Amino acid sequence: MATVLEKPAEGAAPKPKAKPASEIPVVPGLPFLGNTLEMAKDPAAFFLRCYRDYGPVYRIKVFGRESIVIAGPESATFMTTREGRDALRSKEFWEGLVNEYGATETITSADGERHIKLRTLMREGFSREAVQGQYDNLRDITDRAIDRRWDVGTSIPVVEAMQYMVVEQLGMIMTGQAPLDYVKDIRFAILTILNVLVTRQRPRIMLHDPRFKKARARVEELGHTMIADFQKKVADGTAPKNLITDIITANMNDKDIMPDQNLILTVTGPYVAGLDTAANTMAACIYGILKDPETLARVQAEADELFAKETLNEEDIRKLPVINGACMEAMRLWPIAVAQMRVANFDFEYAGYTIPKDEMMYIGTSVPHFMEEFFPDVNKFDVDRYQRPRAEHLQKGAYSPFGRGPHSCLGQGLAEVLMAMSIARIFHRLDLALPTPTYTLKTKTAPTPGPAMDFAVKVLGERRPSGVK
Repeated sequence: MATVLEKPAEGAAPKPKAKPASEIPVVPGLPFLGNTLEMAKDPAAFFLRCYRDYGPVYRIKVFGRESIVIAGPESATFMTTREGRDALRSKEFWEGLVNEYGATETITSADGERHIKLRTLMREGFSREAVQGQYDNLRDITDRAIDRRWDVGTSIPVVEAMQYMVVEQLGMIMTGQAPLDYVKDIRFAILTILNVLVTRQRPRIMLHDPRFKKARARVEELGHTMIADFQKKVADGTAPKNLITDIITANMNDKDIMPDQNLILTVTGPYVAGLDTAANTMAACIYGILKDPETLARVQAEADELFAKETLNEEDIRKLPVINGACMEAMRLWPIAVAQMRVANFDFEYAGYTIPKDEMMYIGTSVPHFMEEFFPDVNKFDVDRYQRPRAEHLQKGAYSPFGRGPHSCLGQGLAEVLMAMSIARIFHRLDLALPTPTYTLKTKTAPTPGPAMDFAVKVLGERRPSGVK
């Protein structure tokens, strides 16, 4: 599929010569704007259309910059190969974020051996094991989040409510505290940084906005508070076994892997990740469930059976085919990682074309999510796709909700637990409804795709109050 360009071994038949990059098909667009407007409107649909029209490799022009796109199941498979791992790097796309924090790197910007070391350091803290033995506690944390915001008779902005829930869950699990006062600051700061410095969809002047400066200072304050608290706990032996302890311990013992200037970005990173990923996915999942009465009834029945148990464990969360299927469908139909951004490390061949060294690229791994070849009745929210014998997501290159390759989401296991618990508890506790039966979900695209912030649901009543099974 893709190979480093090199001379064939002596005596071997010569390979067909790769076409030069200048022959890669170009997607027509508007003068100067290129494909910006179509991509901004619906990036998933844009990448799918271009894949259908131009094949697995094409060029686009977005925000005045021309880039190569490799897309489809081929790209998803390529990202998991050694060739894909060696050929691509991510550093350039995250440099703005890293520099804004005065850091040297973040796990998303590091490549090669450096990236492996950081993933090894943080793997356990981001895994399902991070909540092992805490499922009853996680249920209670989720209850407090519901009681705090989901009042009967009100209309709830779902994305915002899920952001507060995720921060409370992560905060209590990782630090024993829920920094709810910082949610708006974290969100404003990171969305500005992502829009301006990562996806480059907004002008740099936004970094001088007093609101951004205030939000950044607040995130810095949160980071310093977390660091000081955990340094003390590590020193006196009272630190819990979790991600923040692992990070602080590494900083104390090995300044090379975790230098001081990287601490703020690293310890606040989980909140940032949860705000614009798990929260968006759960909001979309709530919409998908409420849109179909049959699915809603099945989710409620499964949730009620789950919480009839005296105590919860890992196996209970895994054995939720309807709820886990609903979360997986939300990630398929409303993917956060529509495309991954990379740069070529060297000239390599892909699908018959030369991809030049240092070329900026989009990797459209979510394209198969919307292909009938992989997911029949592709636009239907179908929670049964993922159970055998169908198991449609297991087809080669078909399903990439957490990205692909070395930089695939490290927090996948933890996210799956938080999403399943949150969705189960919400539908066990509450009777919800869409604004109208014919309501169609509004979405946003910047800086990452997801439900619009004004998407709201009505809380009609309580099915079971807190503490009542």
